[in-house]
Amino acid sequence: MTPPVRRVAAAEVRRALVGARQVAVLDDDPTGTQTVRDLPVLTRWSVEDIRWALRQGRAGFFVLTNTRSLAPADAAARSREVAEACLAAAELEGVRLAFASRSDSTLRGHFPLETDVLGEVVAAHGAEVDAVLLAPAYVDAGRLTIDGTHWLRTAEGLLPAAESEFARDATFGYRSSRLAEWVEEKSGGRIPSSSVTELRLDAIRTGTTDAVRARLDGPVVVLDADEDDDLRASVLAILSAEAAGKTFLYRVGPSFVRARVGQDASPPIDDATLAELVQGDTHGLVVVGSHVGLTSRQLDHLSGRRKFTTVELDVPTVLDDARAGQHLRDAVTTATAALTESLVVLQTSRTLVTGDDEAGSLDIARRVSAALTRVAGEIVVARRPSYVVGKGGITSSDVATESLGIGRAWIRGSLLPGIVSLWEPASGPAEGLPYVVFAGNVGGETSLADVIDRLENA
Repeated sequence: MTPPVRRVAAAEVRRALVGARQVAVLDDDPTGTQTVRDLPVLTRWSVEDIRWALRQGRAGFFVLTNTRSLAPADAAARSREVAEACLAAAELEGVRLAFASRSDSTLRGHFPLETDVLGEVVAAHGAEVDAVLLAPAYVDAGRLTIDGTHWLRTAEGLLPAAESEFARDATFGYRSSRLAEWVEEKSGGRIPSSSVTELRLDAIRTGTTDAVRARLDGPVVVLDADEDDDLRASVLAILSAEAAGKTFLYRVGPSFVRARVGQDASPPIDDATLAELVQGDTHGLVVVGSHVGLTSRQLDHLSGRRKFTTVELDVPTVLDDARAGQHLRDAVTTATAALTESLVVLQTSRTLVTGDDEAGSLDIARRVSAALTRVAGEIVVARRPSYVVGKGGITSSDVATESLGIGRAWIRGSLLPGIVSLWEPASGPAEGLPYVVFAGNVGGETSLADVIDRLENA
C-alpha cells in the first residue's frame, strides 16, 4: 500500500535554494513554461542574453531550444551550443549552474542524446555528472510516475504511457511504460534497465532527506511523482546533494521545474491582470500546428461555442513549390481582413502527412511549420492582433521565434490551472503582445474554448 503523501511546502524548498545553483532549463519546446510564473525565458542564447536572465535574480530561467523539431545531429549541436553559452555567461556573472533538459511528459524527444551532450559539456568544464535524474511527471495534466512506471490519467482511469497515442509518434514512438525499460529502449541497450535506480513513492514519502539523497545513485535515477509534494521532497534531497558537491543533470517534465525553483501550483492569471495585458481593437489569432487527436477535438468544441474565421493551409499544396507561394499569400489576405471582425484560427489541414522514415517525417514537419509561421508573422505585421495563441509544442516555438521575433520574455503565469502559459515579450517587434503557449496534448476538450473565452472577454 502506498504511504500517505509527505507534505513539503514550496517555502521549504525556497529556504533550501539560498546559495544553491541557478537552474538553466533547456526546453525542447515552449510548453515547459506552463507550470511556472515570473521567470525569464529566452529564445536566443547569446552570452549577453543569458547574462540578462541570470541578472534577474530568479532561481532559474528557460532557454527555448526547440530541439524536439530537429534531427538528432542538429539537436545535439544546438544543445551543445546553448550549454557552452550558459556556462560562459555563468562564469562572467559568478553564478553556479545546474542543467535541466525539459522535455515531453508523454516521453517524446531526444533522449538520451540531449543529456549525453550536456554531460560532455559539463565534463569538459571540469565536473563529472554523478547521475541523470529522470522525472517526466506533469501532475497538473495527469502524467504520473508510480512504481517506476509512467502513466497518463484519462477519463477511463490511468493508462500506461506506451498504450497512449503519444507512444505511436512518427518520430519519437516507444514501447515501454516502465521508465527503466524505456531508458534501455531509447539508449539502444547502452543503459540497461538493471542499472537504472527507481526512487519510488514509499522511499520518497517515508524517508528523510538524507535517506532519499542516498538513493540518488546513477547512471539514471527515475523519480516517482504522484503529487507536487513528491517532487519537492526529492528536490530537497537533490539540493542537499548538490550542496555537498554532487552534479546532476535533470531530464524532466514541467512539474519538476516548478518544484526545483521553489514554486507551488498557483491560480491562473486573474481577469484584471489579463485585461491589462490584452489590449487593442482587433480579435485574437490562434495558430494551430498540432495534429494530436485532442487538439482536433478542442477545435471542434471551440467551433460549437463561438464563430471564428478559419484560414487553412493545405499541406499537399504547401509542399508543392509551384503552388505554395500564392496559397500562402491568399491566407495572409484572408486572415488580415477577418481580424477586425472575428477571432482567426490559422491551421494546417488536419490529415497528418508523414515521410517514409523518421528523417522524412521531420523534414515535412519543418516545411509545414515554416509555412505556418511565415503566414502568422505576415498577418501580425499587417494587422496586429490583440493576442496570439500558439497551439502545439513545435508550432508555439516557431511562432515565438519566427513569427513574433521574441528574444526575451517573462512567463506571467497560466490561463488554466497548471496549463497554458502566457508570455509577455520583453524585446523584439512583438514587445508587449500577449503570447499564449498551448501544448497540443494538454487540457480537456473544452480547454481551448475556455482560454479563448478568457482572452476575448479581456
